[in-house]
This record gives sequence, C-alpha cells and structure tokens, in this order.
Amino acid sequence: MREFVQELHDEQSSLEALLRSLTEEQWRAPTPAKGWDVRDQVAHLADTEEVAHDTASGGPRQLNEEVLQFPSPEAYTESGCDKGRAMKPADVLEWWVRGAAATRTVLLSLDPKQRVPWGLGMSARSFVTARLMETWAHGLDIRAAAGAEPNITPRLQSIAWLVTNAVPYAFMAAKTPKPEGTLRVELNAPGGGIWMFGPSDATDRITGDAAEFCRVGVQRMKLADAHTLKAHGPLAEATLPVLRAFL
Repeated sequence: MREFVQELHDEQSSLEALLRSLTEEQWRAPTPAKGWDVRDQVAHLADTEEVAHDTASGGPRQLNEEVLQFPSPEAYTESGCDKGRAMKPADVLEWWVRGAAATRTVLLSLDPKQRVPWGLGMSARSFVTARLMETWAHGLDIRAAAGAEPNITPRLQSIAWLVTNAVPYAFMAAKTPKPEGTLRVELNAPGGGIWMFGPSDATDRITGDAAEFCRVGVQRMKLADAHTLKAHGPLAEATLPVLRAFL
C-alpha cells in the first residue's frame, strides 16, 4: 500500500502547492463545474476526505450511510460545499490538508485486498487510487480556473488502471448493455512508453493518449475532443462513450 499511498500524497501535495499560491480573488474564480468556484472544489475534497477516512476506518460518517441522510446524492455532495462557503479559503484549505493526511494514515494500515464499503465496495488498493483519481479530477477543475496547465504525470498510470477496471461499472451506470468480448487498453504514456491493461489476446482494443483517456474517464473531457482515442471492435466502440471512474 505504501507505494500507492505515496502517489496519493504526491498528487495532493502538488495541488496543495497550487492552492497556497492563489489569491483570494482566484479562490472565488468559477470552475468548469457549474456553480462551483475554487473554494467549493476544495470544500468538496475536504468533506469527502472525512467520509473516506470514516469509511475506511469504521467511523461515524461512512459513505453508504452518509448519503442516505440526504434527499439525493447531489444534495449530499452540495452539503460539503455549503460547509466550505461558511469558511475562509485558508480554513477550507487546512480542512482538506488535515483530512487528507488522516485518510492516508488509515490507508497505510490496510491490506491491499481488504474490502472497503465505498458504494458497491472495492479493494483497499482500488480505494487509494479512487482518492488519487478524485484529487486529480477536481484538481483539473481548479487548475482550469486558475489558468494553470493540467497536471500530467506518471501517476496517471494508476488512474488509467482504475478507469479500465471500472468499465463494467460504467456500463451499469449508463444502463447500457455491455457487448460480448474482452478489452485491452494501450495508451501512450507522458514522457514516452506504452501503458497496457487487459489481456494481450483481447477481442477489442482502445488506443490513444493516456491523459486524454484519463480525462474522458473522469468526465473532464468530451469524447469528441479526445482526438487520439481510437476504438477497435464493437466492445471498444461501446466502451469509450460510457467511460466513468467514479460513483
């Protein structure tokens, strides 16, 4: 787990450094998420870190019970932003930093194969990468608002792995039948090289740029704008439009 938690720490540290450089005005800048400014994005991350910590440790705010306290999942998500709107940006930042550190401490104590009851449930190893994915995805929104470039690093390999493994869930969430076949994903990594996921003798393949694949998978890029992604076979063609790496 240490390697995966270190990836999470590095991604969070990169975002923290950017946030500490922002002015009060930049914290109020709108992000690509409709109705959310930078403070809202960080408040959402902070609130979900508290829930992630308790879900992984058996604490009082476990996700599957927490969501039931609200009329809809959207209302639950908005409640975290509402907490942040009553706080100064600096306090929201410290809320997130403290929560993220507490979650990482819990994650280090888990066996990679241990099940975490997050949504349908996932392994602790997948859960760490889910926290990495969420940090990176909301970081994309924050960076866009701040006029900063997307954070494209080798850590995307873990996110691409998560997006690929979430394909069955993505079809279920989209309420779309999954075609027969097996899938292999071959991506051009930042800095060179190829990342490959899935069996070498798969019936279908998705190829293209790793950053585009991840951005589509976290729904921060429209598939029509992902010009390098190519589907080879009916399963691959059906997969690209439904990619989804989060609940």
